[in-house]
Amino acid sequence: MITPQAARMLTRYNHWANKLIFEAVAGLPEGEAVKERQSLFKNMVHTLNHNYVIDLIWQAHLEGREHGFAARNTPGHPPLAELWRKQRLVDEWYIAWSERLSEAALGENVHFTLIGGNKGVSQPHELSPRLRRRSLLSGTGGSPPADHRSAGLPQGRRRGARLDAGRRGGRRPCVSACSDRGKRSRRAG
Repeated sequence: MITPQAARMLTRYNHWANKLIFEAVAGLPEGEAVKERQSLFKNMVHTLNHNYVIDLIWQAHLEGREHGFAARNTPGHPPLAELWRKQRLVDEWYIAWSERLSEAALGENVHFTLIGGNKGVSQPHELSPRLRRRSLLSGTGGSPPADHRSAGLPQGRRRGARLDAGRRGGRRPCVSACSDRGKRSRRAG
């Protein structure tokens, strides 16, 4: 289990990562963000909308209420600027939620219903927003924004830095800072 301090750090990191990816997508040439692609959600803005919808679903789970979604995304998506405004609001909710967390609350079970109707149970720290926004820009010619693994690199190496750019000796330097389960984090990378 993570600590309340780690939960606060992760919600702030999530907001920071969202800011970077929305800025990167907004900086692409006109039409690139909504250009149809061979992906599950057809374009970048619709993919960001999926991330937003998932954040709303987990928010509802944490609040103990129904989420009201029948799918993991909506049929359409709002314009990028509107979606970023909405994403910031849900990010702010997660940050405020993490500020109220106690050790005891992190250990409590949260019961919920998944979109397909299956019942689930988890602890709050397992329901926090997922950090998987970086791959969105692949195939556009745009460079992914610096993240926690490349933010410390000199500016010249930062653009287009690979996810594993921070590896030294086969081990990511952020493993201990990012996860209390370093082994699992290393295997996932």
